[in-house]
Amino acid sequence: MKKIEEYVRSIPDFPEEGIIFRDITSVLQDADGLHLAIDSMQALLDGVDFDVVVGAESRGFVFGTPIAYNLHKPFVLVRKKGKLPCETISRSYDLEYGTAEIEMHKDSIKPGQRVVLVDDLIATGGTIEAAAKLVEELGGKVVKIIFLMELAGLKGRERLKDYDVASVIRYDGK
Repeated sequence: MKKIEEYVRSIPDFPEEGIIFRDITSVLQDADGLHLAIDSMQALLDGVDFDVVVGAESRGFVFGTPIAYNLHKPFVLVRKKGKLPCETISRSYDLEYGTAEIEMHKDSIKPGQRVVLVDDLIATGGTIEAAAKLVEELGGKVVKIIFLMELAGLKGRERLKDYDVASVIRYDGK
């Protein structure tokens, strides 16, 4: 049986020279790779008591939804601004060149609910930090944040130091 790292395609010098792009489409396109990715991420939740899974757009949906389904938990979307139809709360965060804004439905998290956040990749941690702040604004408690991959050189884990963070794969670089 292959290790999950063997399903990730590494593309040198993309999007710019010196960067190694870690492509998850090669994981998703292989039935065994997808199964292993979901199972490995779900295993990071062993022993965690939680009520809701929250996924960040868009690859957090890909991994978070099957985990929520398998564990019989509700799934909540965190989307880019302007994509949700009901009343929302929003949070801005910094990108490498500019800012972005994400939203959640105002009624998606109930006060006191224990929440797991899911995304495919932790780089700088900005998106998932903003998502955690949205959960907390609604009265939820973030009990765990999980990722398939971590680019440790971008120090996102430091930004999320107040949370329990876990990743399946850790790459030392950027």
